[in-house]
Amino acid sequence: MDVLALPWTGPLQVPLAAAATPADFMAARMQMAFTLGAHIVFACFGIGLPALTVFAEWRGIRTGDPHYLLLARRWAKAMGVLFAVGAVSGTILSFEMGTLWPRFMAVFGPAIGLPFAIEGIAFFVEAIFLGIYLYGWDRLPPKVHVLTGIPIVLGGLASAFFVVTVNAFMNDPAGIRVEDGRVVEVRPLAAMLNQAVPTQTSHMIVAAFLVASFGVASVYAVAMLRGRRDRYHRLGLILPFTVGAVLAPVQFLIGDLAARYVADHQPAKFAAMEGVLRTEAGAPFHLGGIVDGDRMRFAVEIPNGLSLLLRFDPDAVIRGLDSIPPDARPPVAVVHLSFQVMVGIGTLLMGLAAWFALTWWRRRDLPRSPWFLRLTAVSGVLAAIALEAGWVTTEVGRQPWIVHGVMRTADAVNPNPGLTTGLYVVLAVYAVLVTATVVVLRRMTRSRPVPPRVVREEADSYAVV
Repeated sequence: MDVLALPWTGPLQVPLAAAATPADFMAARMQMAFTLGAHIVFACFGIGLPALTVFAEWRGIRTGDPHYLLLARRWAKAMGVLFAVGAVSGTILSFEMGTLWPRFMAVFGPAIGLPFAIEGIAFFVEAIFLGIYLYGWDRLPPKVHVLTGIPIVLGGLASAFFVVTVNAFMNDPAGIRVEDGRVVEVRPLAAMLNQAVPTQTSHMIVAAFLVASFGVASVYAVAMLRGRRDRYHRLGLILPFTVGAVLAPVQFLIGDLAARYVADHQPAKFAAMEGVLRTEAGAPFHLGGIVDGDRMRFAVEIPNGLSLLLRFDPDAVIRGLDSIPPDARPPVAVVHLSFQVMVGIGTLLMGLAAWFALTWWRRRDLPRSPWFLRLTAVSGVLAAIALEAGWVTTEVGRQPWIVHGVMRTADAVNPNPGLTTGLYVVLAVYAVLVTATVVVLRRMTRSRPVPPRVVREEADSYAVV
């Protein structure tokens, strides 16, 4: 692997004209965390919802079932709203990269410019075909119309992939050469295709589909709890929930690979994730628990469990935080808690998926217990919480580095005053943006479905093509 060429061995020395105050530094971190946390949820629907919509329309054309076509039409409207909001929040993030972290962009811009440029192209393709798809329902032949949805799906996937490669570079920098503490050579392709890319991109894309799938299914689960048990609402639950049920165990496997990668390349982050405070052979596995100073409290401890899971050897040595210099350790309590939340919710969703799969295999029907619908009704929120917890684990676990082992976050922040004002402005803007989005989506869900006669006429027009 071509990472940072020797003889350089220490962090990058960035000339500092001034230093940000602690309050401004914290404001910059909070603003970036908040805007990223908000945008990532919208982005997940921008990745997963187009695939669900196109598949529903394809099934409607293929089977002639009008309910699939009705689902596709209604999901397409929600997709348009969420795409617009995601575009706005993503644009804000792009500006923040330069305004909040100008030193990072000045040094590493040549390394991360390529994936950002490709992502921009993918975004434009997605936006163009989204317009064609939304306004082409009654203007294009059905089979042509469904084909216009495929570039939306591919554009969303490409956008997610190339953006996440930037974060992967920040976690495992590659393709740059450093001499005397300065970056003197950058190979953008090598930087983009670093070793962290396979696990990070796949983990994020599958997470996006999980958030979108369980999020959509939860809406119809609420409706079914209120007595709407017709075919339209059943399909609205079954179709996305099936996607989530299939991908939940896949995400578990990808997460296991990602954790092993982190253990090898970011030992401080892994130790914080698992709550390994001291290096030891036969390290125990902590289920739950809260890190209190140099102690783990309230955890269920499985002797030798972590060594066995990570190295397949119950006596393997696992590196702990005591082997990391104090000024290079992440906030272990936050990282461990967020990691436990992510894994715990993922396990719960896997259990819900197994319940659905077993019942469907036995009776070709949904579980009859109201608890299944109740859990499905909150599964969308739980999936989003797991997503946020995963990003907290990734980003906070990398601290104090903005680029792991190369540049510290404190050295990358904008040194000019006034960052706290920017935080308050952004919070106000996002409050309006999120409120408006929720109001619009709630009105859309409360609107009555197309009358059966109209749906049947639409289905007939599809069937003759």
